[in-house]
Amino acid sequence: MHVSTRELTPELWPAFERLFGERGACGGCWCMSWRTAKGERWEDIKGDEAKRRMRFLVGGGKAHGILAFVGEEPVGWCAFDRRTDFAKLDRAPSFRCDDADRVWSIPCFFVKKGFQGQGVARVLLAAALEALKGHEATVVEGYPVKPPKDGKPLPAAFAWTGTRSLFAGAGFEVVGNPDGGKQRVRIELGPPPG
Repeated sequence: MHVSTRELTPELWPAFERLFGERGACGGCWCMSWRTAKGERWEDIKGDEAKRRMRFLVGGGKAHGILAFVGEEPVGWCAFDRRTDFAKLDRAPSFRCDDADRVWSIPCFFVKKGFQGQGVARVLLAAALEALKGHEATVVEGYPVKPPKDGKPLPAAFAWTGTRSLFAGAGFEVVGNPDGGKQRVRIELGPPPG
């Protein structure tokens, strides 16, 4: 199976919408969960409002990520943006950091049913890191779920932030919350070009 990737643009919104389907990927999220402001209730946002907000951000070039395709079919998504664009991260005590202003984050993956467990997330993460270099990112974080103690694979619904092995395979190292359910991992991409 050949997986190709493209960075999300307003022109690719129809492919993003097709991938996320009627339910907005998972429970009406539309990749807006990490972007909620303090005091907002998720129950009031999920679904149509989340979709409207995401479409507005994409249209204005304010939401970034990578779409994966098999042929013309969209099969996966990986979100990235400046850490400060994901307001909910700083409200989670275990994810706080002292240098949030210089960090870019990869907080979310979605792989279509039928394509999970086939390396799509690995391809997405590699493409996101390449795209982040183009955005002059120097420090990138992820927030993978901690592997189960029994060694069994995680159900996809619980692995939406990525897995520890996925990020470790790309060179990320644990820098925060090593014993928590979700960990904070980081990679340094080096200084921006020029």
